[in-house]
Amino acid sequence: MGNCKRLVQTFRFFMRHLMAIVVIIIGAYLLVCLLAFLLQSQMIHFPDRKIVATPGLFGVEYRDVFFETEDAVSLHGWFIPLENARACVLFCHGNAGNISHRLDSIRIFRALGLAIFIFDYRSYGRSGGRISEMGLYADARAARRFLVEEEEIDPARIVYFGRSLGSALVVELATHHLPLALIAESCFTSIPDLGRKVYPWLPVRLLSRIHYDSTMRVAGLTCPKLFIHSREDEIVPFSLGRRLFELAPEPKTFLEISGTHNEGFLTSGSTYVEGLKEFLGSLGI
Repeated sequence: MGNCKRLVQTFRFFMRHLMAIVVIIIGAYLLVCLLAFLLQSQMIHFPDRKIVATPGLFGVEYRDVFFETEDAVSLHGWFIPLENARACVLFCHGNAGNISHRLDSIRIFRALGLAIFIFDYRSYGRSGGRISEMGLYADARAARRFLVEEEEIDPARIVYFGRSLGSALVVELATHHLPLALIAESCFTSIPDLGRKVYPWLPVRLLSRIHYDSTMRVAGLTCPKLFIHSREDEIVPFSLGRRLFELAPEPKTFLEISGTHNEGFLTSGSTYVEGLKEFLGSLGI
């Protein structure tokens, strides 16, 4: 009887502690879910205020420009003209840094004979305002409006270029104003899809307040489209970029490059540049 009693006491002790452990684990999980819900903007957007360099660093003429969005936010950008330009690129950058971290891309586009307008979203670089998904869509619309109304660029000669987060912005912009062509580099279908890949143990779809969903939007874009992605992309899975390409209607092209998310366009070298050149050539410009 004594042994049996001790066994029962041990079992009860174990169960009490097991329940406590389970409660702690569930509590910790719910806390992580709450933080993911409340802080997801900080998990997606990484703005940097400091302008570290300008196109003048490599002798390129440019103009600092400021323009306003429909909700009266002041944005900053660089307009980089080029005599006898084939077209003008409206450049929407990724989720981190600012325009001063995109000088290598500016140099590549200029060498391809393109004028460039690159700008910072609200809260990035010298732009004002506070970050929001709807706000960034408005920023892209304002940038296009500036090109057309202030720089008097023919809308039929504007190429939208979006890298990573910027790809969602140019896809949304194209649903309002079709460009000459659209280039989506290191793109994704939606933030919830990306979140499920990165955090498979979280109920991402239930927690998502930010979506940047291009799945339905891209299906209606009839302009020529170039999708660029690397299988070695460690931030945005290749499968998501490929999926967005598959959802898009013709005409479309897929360019596979190599290298990491932030450096693939550089490490791919001629594969990247020649792919852009071939695509631009197909536009007849």
